[in-house]
Amino acid sequence: MAIAKDVTGSAGNNTVVGPSILISGKLTGDEDLTVRGRVEGELTLSKTLIVETTGVVKANVAVKNAIVSGVVVGNINATESVELTREGRMVGDIRAPRVIIVDGASFRGRVDMGEVEPGRVPTTARPTITRPTVRPAPSVPARPTAPVATRGRPVPPPPPAARPAAKPVPPPPPPPAGAAAGGPAGTPAKGEPAAPVPPVVGAGAKKKVVVKKKAR
Repeated sequence: MAIAKDVTGSAGNNTVVGPSILISGKLTGDEDLTVRGRVEGELTLSKTLIVETTGVVKANVAVKNAIVSGVVVGNINATESVELTREGRMVGDIRAPRVIIVDGASFRGRVDMGEVEPGRVPTTARPTITRPTVRPAPSVPARPTAPVATRGRPVPPPPPAARPAAKPVPPPPPPPAGAAAGGPAGTPAKGEPAAPVPPVVGAGAKKKVVVKKKAR
């Protein structure tokens, strides 16, 4: 699409689309483009696209850099960077290795910053947090707890420890005969028969010898 000189103004290597200009169709160029009016269709530039606060772009844009302060409805594919200022409004997807969205800007779409280069950490990556390993506490044998009185009732004392049984004591021997009556030892008590006294063989005693003859 050809653009007449009275439609756009050029200042050095920068082409300006005035606020009263409407361009519809496919637009290509090798220099910077500043949009203050309205551009619809498809826009391809090898340099920078600047959309000012009065500019409106309804097209798919392929540029080197893009600075949006106006309104863009469409996708932007930039080889270097895309910046959305505080006054910028955009509905579409952004694909660029460097994307800047200032606080206050309005954006609805997706952002694709490409693959991460090896050895380079993305800014959105969060550092990993190593948690310390928790070791179990050593087991401690439970101590016996003292009984606690409940509801004002005294707690009975613990039962006494069992004592070993005492050895039985043998009964005393029976008293000798005669001791029960109070006499000397060997004296029979009253009502008891006297013990036989063995014969005493002495020098004065005579022995009797009985000889029995056999009958013939």
